[in-house]
Amino acid sequence: MEDYLILAIGAGTAAAFLVVVLIFLALRPKRSSRLHVGIPETVLLFRNGEVVDHTPDAAELFNRTILTGMGWDEVREALSPGFPDLPGNLPDHLLTWSSPNVPNAELLAEPSGSRLHLRLRCTPEGAANLFRARCQTDEHSRLVDLSRNAPDALWQTDLDGNLLWNNDAYDELCQDAGKSAEDSSPIDLKLPATRAERTTRVSVKPDGQPQRWFEVVSRPVHDGWMHYATSIDSLVNAEMAQRNFVQTLTKTFAHLPIGLAVFDRDRQLVLFNPALVDLTHLPVDFLSAKPNLLSFFDHMRENRMMPEPKNYASWRDKLYDVVSAAREDRYCETWNLPSGLTYKITGRPHPDGAVAFLIEDISAEISLTRRFRSELELTQSVLDCFEDAVAVFSRLGVLTFSNAAYRAQWECDPDSAFTEITIVDATKDWQQACDASPIWPDLREFVLTLRDRQGFEADLIRKTGEPMRCVVQPVAAGATLVRFSTVAALSEHQLPHQKEHRAVG
Repeated sequence: MEDYLILAIGAGTAAAFLVVVLIFLALRPKRSSRLHVGIPETVLLFRNGEVVDHTPDAAELFNRTILTGMGWDEVREALSPGFPDLPGNLPDHLLTWSSPNVPNAELLAEPSGSRLHLRLRCTPEGAANLFRARCQTDEHSRLVDLSRNAPDALWQTDLDGNLLWNNDAYDELCQDAGKSAEDSSPIDLKLPATRAERTTRVSVKPDGQPQRWFEVVSRPVHDGWMHYATSIDSLVNAEMAQRNFVQTLTKTFAHLPIGLAVFDRDRQLVLFNPALVDLTHLPVDFLSAKPNLLSFFDHMRENRMMPEPKNYASWRDKLYDVVSAAREDRYCETWNLPSGLTYKITGRPHPDGAVAFLIEDISAEISLTRRFRSELELTQSVLDCFEDAVAVFSRLGVLTFSNAAYRAQWECDPDSAFTEITIVDATKDWQQACDASPIWPDLREFVLTLRDRQGFEADLIRKTGEPMRCVVQPVAAGATLVRFSTVAALSEHQLPHQKEHRAVG
């Protein structure tokens, strides 16, 4: 009887256990028929739209330590690179997605009431691929940090120009421009027509801030374009300052009578003024076309505005020596043109290897100098014809002029003297060659005085016994003329003879 009782109790217990198992299986969520045994998976458990639990490896997937409280939008954003077709709202029925970018990757959504199991499965492709992926994790993280924290704005667009990705600097640029990265780009950039790299200079005008300039390099990638924007505000400001400076120089040089031609380091004409056109007779359109240095001088030669060298071919080859001399600030020549004009050509160095040539018309100055020299030569030749010895002293007492009779009589050649001959030096020579006379101190004082003076004359006797008369007269600019005449010559002109010095007037 006891055996039957034990069997009955055991059968009841087994039946109760079977009922419990059946109830558990009935209440357990149904697994997808595509579940593969042994495939690793990462699971997120949602309740009321927020993550409440997850497998330990899920933290690596989202690069954060705390996942509790994450919503569907954050999860969708993290998974969208591998699963771009994820819906905007939390799935409410069983769905499965295959990744177009990651082979053998699958995402499964299993909703059950207020709960949702989100399972990520990825079939391993072998130990080698798994090892390589692990090794590249650090490099990937480093590249992500570099791109996101780069000071220059970086962003990626598809073939139609739609934004796919951007870094933090691009977001800051959008904020400064008062725009959203998703709405429109702060940089008006037209995509190249061909799949080739292109550099574009663009400007952005933030609200209430100065205009900013960027140089954008657009490079084609497999699914669109990658853009790199570098700030060039300093470069643009420097170019504007240089442009304003050149305009100021141009306005200043426009009124100069000296022709100016500035050649850059590549020997291209970059600046000229109107006086250069007047002096060289070169067409304005030719100069505006920025000719090189050789073409510039070739056209001047064709216009006969430079001397014809004996061998123009060799002179043309030596033109670079001229440029080198100008860069060292030691080039200066005078050109006597066939037309009778005289030009002074000066080379001056400029920064950054540039060189400037100054062309000045000195015809009037040369003509005046030649005329003045001719008059001096005529005056000298006339005075050299006089028998009287004549010497002129400046207001400072320096001998500035003498005739041939003076140099012969007193055996003096001022032109060959190492130092200037003063009235003190001259009176010492005269005093040594003549008998004693009281006029020498008075003569020195007369030459060096600055007040109104009245000329005088005195009779002298040379130690050779020859009588001589000295006539001292003031002339223009405070100078003094001293004339020595022999008594016989004076008597022939019936001039008065006096033994003592007396005033002339």
